[in-house]
Amino acid sequence: MSTETVNSETMSIENDTAEAIHSETRELPLGKALNAGLRKALEDDEKVLLMGEDIGPLGGVFRVTEGLQAEFGANRVFDTPLAESGIVGTAIGLALRGYRPVCEIQFDGFIFPAFDQITTQLAKLTSRHEGQVSMPVVIRVPYGGHIGAVEHHQESPEAYFAHTPGLRLVSPSTPNDAYWMIQEAISSNDPVLFFEPKSRYWNKGPVDLSASAAPLHSSRVVRTGTEVTVVGHGAMVTVLLQAAELAQSEGTSIEVIDLRSLSPIDYAPIIASVQKTGRLVVASEAPGFVSISSEIAATVTERAFYSLEAPVLRVTAFDTPFPPAKLETTYLPDADRVLEAVDRALAY
Repeated sequence: MSTETVNSETMSIENDTAEAIHSETRELPLGKALNAGLRKALEDDEKVLLMGEDIGPLGGVFRVTEGLQAEFGANRVFDTPLAESGIVGTAIGLALRGYRPVCEIQFDGFIFPAFDQITTQLAKLTSRHEGQVSMPVVIRVPYGGHIGAVEHHQESPEAYFAHTPGLRLVSPSTPNDAYWMIQEAISSNDPVLFFEPKSRYWNKGPVDLSASAAPLHSSRVVRTGTEVTVVGHGAMVTVLLQAAELAQSEGTSIEVIDLRSLSPIDYAPIIASVQKTGRLVVASEAPGFVSISSEIAATVTERAFYSLEAPVLRVTAFDTPFPPAKLETTYLPDADRVLEAVDRALAY
């Protein structure tokens, strides 16, 4: 065999191996997928920093940053004081100096001490400087219920920040989206609030390491149907898919859309679906009053009024503070409440 033939075969094997690695799909829990996405971002850009309470040696309360400090050092993955306003304020300063800080808010309800820094500084600095200053800051927010915790540990505060111009909000519902969306958020030059459905941290799913499923700020049809469109984000997507499966067994066809991005919202798939089904149910773990669910209901009514055969219906948590853990299953929407709304929509 000639040297050229050997070299040719060797190159072929190397190319096949590289292609196999590039197209590798792994089965990961959502939390581990986030860890892998953060690791990739740290590898790709030395300006990426991770900061937050107990994210270093401990790896965070939910172990999402586990092992990253040991791998990248305490100068790039570091613990902060228990002061959320200080965390975000420091991140703003780092961003002004060219870094890409990623802050972890330990629990959703702890974000409020940083509310002023986020809404009056982080959200406005780029506009205030007429676009001459970028704010590539990501704030990771474990949010939502279903973990049996107490007040300030299971809330859904998305609407407060979606109301604020200058902020981008996203929320993955699958491990694959978690892996890709965290990298895309970090590469954004705008501030991104990254809402992580903490009750899904341990749910496994395939992660395609070769390509993202969709752009960061896009919604996606995750189950096709013909009679009713249901829309949600984060952990609620799993509930909607459960409801659609139950409805299918009873002869009702439901189309499920995962919002993925909460600000901006990609309405094109939603409007197209409503034009097909004529009915829309919007579901969320957050209270319904002045909410993202309200915004979707109003916008779809404006843009697709003549396609609707029934009012847009909302299925949300109740407009009360989050209750004690033993009452969370009553407070949070489940498949039965979604199906009850579907039945009401079909009754018109």
